[in-house]
Amino acid sequence: MGLADIAEGVTVTTRQRERGVASVDRTTESLASRLTVFDDDLPVSADAAATMAEAYAGGTSVGDAATEAGVAPTTAAKTLHRLGFEGLSPFSPLQREMLDDWLTAQCSRADALELTGANEREFALAAFVATHEPNEGAAGAVESALSNARDAMVEKQDALAATLPDSD
Repeated sequence: MGLADIAEGVTVTTRQRERGVASVDRTTESLASRLTVFDDDLPVSADAAATMAEAYAGGTSVGDAATEAGVAPTTAAKTLHRLGFEGLSPFSPLQREMLDDWLTAQCSRADALELTGANEREFALAAFVATHEPNEGAAGAVESALSNARDAMVEKQDALAATLPDSD
């Protein structure tokens, strides 16, 4: 049996996401100023988006990041999704299938809402995540800014470690 025999009948049903080449921008510009270019494409101002991204990347919850930025948690989840953070849909894979049925007009909204068992807010957020892709430019700005912050933290840890006596 050859490779052609094994691959016979295999079809591609979805496209793979093109990631491109990773790059890091070493500018000293703040995240908020980098995001001003994408202000019209985000649900909140660039300042609020930067505050939420930094807080969420630092380990806070979506709700706490929303509180820091002074916005509603649903708005924060939408913004973080647009900034490239993953896993913000409140739906399980089965619920996403039911949502897709509604989005493709295979069932009514009322039926989809009942079948998912979600409330209006959860349904609206899941629909937003399903119908809006992350903004690649804004996601790149966030990734670059956060990688600079991580590098600075590593530099501080290395400097501190150099001052400590050896544990030998």
